[in-house]
Amino acid sequence: MASKKERELIFNKFGGKCAYCGCELLKGWHIDELKPIRRNRKWDRKKRKWLYDGTCKHPERLHIDNQMPACASCNINKHTLSLEEFRKLVGGFLTSLNRDSTQYKIAKRYGFIEEVVKPVIFYFETVQSQQSEAN
Repeated sequence: MASKKERELIFNKFGGKCAYCGCELLKGWHIDELKPIRRNRKWDRKKRKWLYDGTCKHPERLHIDNQMPACASCNINKHTLSLEEFRKLVGGFLTSLNRDSTQYKIAKRYGFIEEVVKPVIFYFETVQSQQSEAN
């Protein structure tokens, strides 16, 4: 669990924005591990569900250099994916929306949505690229 000071440092890494989508972070924002730690779970017979046991597969990754500020939706979708797996997931959203969402297809037909096919570049990558160019 990150201390209040650590949370503040992580929050400010990208100016109070999600490292992935770049939206403004709101109350309830998450801390994501860029390289996943994969928390361990155990089956609780009494509660009849999986519970996290407080350990993880990569404890060496639990440090501020690997922790990113994330909006809840990005962190929940990223889950334990690597960065490239998450990039592939986000890149496939148009395909799944066109396949699965009637509302999306109708909104597209009515001109409310214009699709743009482009590579998935996360907000932190853009910021880091701009910082490299400035130096």
